[in-house]
Amino acid sequence: MTALTLSTSSAAALRADAVVVGVAKGAKGPVVAAGAEAVDKAFGGKLAAVLETLGATGAEGEVTKLPAASGLKAPVVLAVGLGDVPAKDDGYDAETLRRAAGTASRALSGSKKGAFALPIEDVASAAAVAEGALLGAYTYDKSNGNGGSAKDSKNAKNTKNAKNAKDAKDADKKNNGPLAEVALVGGKPRDKAYKAAAERASALVEEINRARDLINTPSNLLNPADFAAEAVAAAKEHGLKTEVLDEKALKKGGYGGILGVGQGSEAPPRLVRIAYTHPKAEKTLALVGKGITYDSGGISLKPAGHNETMKCDMSGAAAVFATVVAAARLGLRVNLTGWLALAENMPSGSATRPGDVLSMYGGKTVEVLNTDAEGRLVLADAITRAGEEKPDAIVDVATLTGAMVLALGNRTFGIMTNDEAFRTSLHEIAEEAGEQSWPMPLPTHLRKGIDSPVADLANMGERMGGGLVAGIFLKEFVADGITWGHLDIAGPAFNEAGPFGYTPKGGTGAAVRTLVRLAERAADGDLG
Repeated sequence: MTALTLSTSSAAALRADAVVVGVAKGAKGPVVAAGAEAVDKAFGGKLAAVLETLGATGAEGEVTKLPAASGLKAPVVLAVGLGDVPAKDDGYDAETLRRAAGTASRALSGSKKGAFALPIEDVASAAAVAEGALLGAYTYDKSNGNGGSAKDSKNAKNTKNAKNAKDAKDADKKNNGPLAEVALVGGKPRDKAYKAAAERASALVEEINRARDLINTPSNLLNPADFAAEAVAAAKEHGLKTEVLDEKALKKGGYGGILGVGQGSEAPPRLVRIAYTHPKAEKTLALVGKGITYDSGGISLKPAGHNETMKCDMSGAAAVFATVVAAARLGLRVNLTGWLALAENMPSGSATRPGDVLSMYGGKTVEVLNTDAEGRLVLADAITRAGEEKPDAIVDVATLTGAMVLALGNRTFGIMTNDEAFRTSLHEIAEEAGEQSWPMPLPTHLRKGIDSPVADLANMGERMGGGLVAGIFLKEFVADGITWGHLDIAGPAFNEAGPFGYTPKGGTGAAVRTLVRLAERAADGDLG
């Protein structure tokens, strides 16, 4: 994990591999942003002109490196674009600062220390720069298979896995590691508010990176039992309570959805309950995560070109897991229970067939019309079980439907709820946390489409509006009187394109920031 320090030193006096400054897009050319005054002075007040000569415009995401002028301790100046100059008296918004800091961190991959002299006007802007810089510094440690997990020692005993790990580690030596240290120029290490913001950023990003590592881990190194072991290990470290239901316990308890999805695989399913409690908590949240460690589509096999990245189909469970640990590390005054619905969806002679009827936890029956609509089946069991504890709200998180990607693209997740005010609140919380989301409806006329002649309901309905149909299906399993939200993160959970801002290629840790912010609001007694 990249270290974060708050520095009272001048950007000119701080020893680092590079000093990062912001440059904005002005009407007459690039404009050096606040925070870089000492650096600009070293260039005789001509830094903007020099950058323009080098082709810099200040456009968002633009990176320009140049040798430092005499008088600077750092040998390199890295100018990162902030986009348009803000309106008079308006500062840069938090997300602009996050993305710029993340872009700079990625550009400094392999360096020991970067001095970030970006615009910091208050605690909020300092927090944004810190988060962005730490998020952008992430790299997946392929040498460990999953970034240094509890099961590494087990894998090392396996000759084949050990050889794979060694080969990966040797290959990784050719690549740059992450930026080792972020020094925040303008931070105030003796100010309690700044110190708290830095500590929150470090804990939050470390848990987001936990989720990213899990998502990036190949499925042959992370099956449901492995994932459950990760949760148990983290729980011991952070004083959390866990309960793991294996296939025998799931059968005894009547968890037909999770069992039905997992019965085609040699790696049996698991349901994990991981809980954080605070003695002064007034609110209780239940988070439910889809944890399909590999999704082949089952008998309804995915076509070629659609299954190569399906190790990421457990991103919802990874987000829930990371959120519960983050809440514990931050000491939030809230009770938070995470439910990880873990299974591997594979085709075999024992797999669930299209047309089969499953008896779900709680007694409802579901006709499985498409075995590739499996996420809603494992979530349904977990949502029903979570509701028995009568939390103030349940939020499920899942890479649930391709339809949501078609609707909202690759960077925005959809929000559906059984309460309009809660839907609005979740959207506002996501925006505040820096994640792109959009409120989606649950039209009542689509409910008829999941009627079944042989069961209480079917797992598929109308093709058009498929993401909404999935939400309507899940709503059927929410207990009366419980506020519920559904986050379909199918788009932003796994980035198959190139990295941008603070977002890496591969697993992104989508929804963790939103869920942590929701938990913080709940700790303050506000659930929207």
